[in-house]
Amino acid sequence: MLDRLRDIHEESCAIPICIQDEDRGGSEELTQAYSEVRRGERRSDNEGIRLKANWYTVLDHFRSAVEIVYPQPCGGCGSPGASLCLNCRNLFRRVDVASSCPCCGRWVSTPDICGACLETPLAFERGYYGFYFEGPLREALLAFKFKGRKDVGRLLIRLLDKELKAMREEFDVIVPLPVTEKRLKERGFNQSYVIAEEIGAITGKPLAFSCLYKQKETKDQYTLSREERRKNVRGAFAVSELETIRGKRVLLVDDLMTTGNTVSEASRKLLSSKAKAVLIFALARTP
Repeated sequence: MLDRLRDIHEESCAIPICIQDEDRGGSEELTQAYSEVRRGERRSDNEGIRLKANWYTVLDHFRSAVEIVYPQPCGGCGSPGASLCLNCRNLFRRVDVASSCPCCGRWVSTPDICGACLETPLAFERGYYGFYFEGPLREALLAFKFKGRKDVGRLLIRLLDKELKAMREEFDVIVPLPVTEKRLKERGFNQSYVIAEEIGAITGKPLAFSCLYKQKETKDQYTLSREERRKNVRGAFAVSELETIRGKRVLLVDDLMTTGNTVSEASRKLLSSKAKAVLIFALARTP
């Protein structure tokens, strides 16, 4: 019996990510939604993205039950037993607001704006950051982003439950940083949407998934120089539903903060579309 359960579990894990997820990260429907936004056919965020068949929910619950017997390995070290083992969690280093730049999150020993942000101001009002992108946290985030380990991504966000509840009065609406349709098809889901959804569940704030979209392909930022990064993302974003952000304080969500060029460009577009202010949340920040 256990052997058969293991076989079924492995088969279910082989199902594309867009089918595995009962919620909002599915590639096929999200891709369609982005296309509708760009054609002007999707009018309201309140419609949401929800898979219509209850089968997806049944499948997700079944996989959760089977994983009690055959749990997923730790996203940080690969050891069996939990999505994130206790040893890895203890090694995660959180970004301390008392010793970091309130804009970019860089460590400066005091909660003051760093020299880099004073010299070249970023477009958003302030930033909130979870962990430093290093050690097992780095491995866990990469497993979430590139191996479809949404269980790891969601658990990482839940570890920040207290911090997120403390900042919920600072913003009105949550906007995930979008990816292009091509990237969405390649990866199967948008990790920023999964993060944004968890933040919405914790804070009770609405999620505006389709008001911001990416209208052109860009190169991977890590391959470029600082000036090339700025040029790479220039004009990359567009807004389709002005009323969802007009006069509101927007929390723009991404998975990883490096130089801040991408979120800064997206922030400029949101502000030019009459958002009152833009704040940033990134699950991790490079040390």
